[in-house]
Amino acid sequence: AKAVIVTTGVHPRELTVPGEKEYRNKGVSYCTVCDGPLFRGKVTATIGGGNSALESALMLADISSKVYVINKNAQFKGEDVLIENLKKKTNVEIIYNAKTSQIIGDKFVKGLKYQDVSGEKELSVEGIFVHIGMIPNSNLIGSGVELDQFGQIKVNKNCETNIPGLYAAGDVTDVPHKQIVIAAGQGSIATLSAVQYLNRLNK
Repeated sequence: AKAVIVTTGVHPRELTVPGEKEYRNKGVSYCTVCDGPLFRGKVTATIGGGNSALESALMLADISSKVYVINKNAQFKGEDVLIENLKKKTNVEIIYNAKTSQIIGDKFVKGLKYQDVSGEKELSVEGIFVHIGMIPNSNLIGSGVELDQFGQIKVNKNCETNIPGLYAAGDVTDVPHKQIVIAAGQGSIATLSAVQYLNRLNK
């Protein structure tokens, strides 16, 4: 090929605890924007300590009757304004220094277990939203392609990589916001850029 566009996306970082794979899409979700509205009036939990977890919990606070936020660290790593807004929510309970150890259920999620300094505890929840990071699917790219510290493909405004003829678009790139509409826009830019590149080659 004379031009290639990489659009391999990302995959969510998993907890790797018992029950996670079994109840995926049966109460376990990695996208609050996608699945949060399905849990209106129900008790939910968000697992994580960064901005994506904070945004998830804020969204769920307006949807669910009760939201637990499970943070394995002693404090959040996200933006202060998000943390302060979350603490104002009366239906949100934050649990620090808690490491999720198991997801439990029957046909669907019924709860989770976590470990803290006092031992193992259990929460009854119907939905669990895991927001502990995303991993870009950039491992198939050769070593010559420039990546950022997170493994995302670095592109310019024309979706060009550092290698002529190689383009990237969507969540696998270092674009700051991971949304379908942005990925689709980048796909259009990458395609137009690739066409221009090929046209120049043929002259």
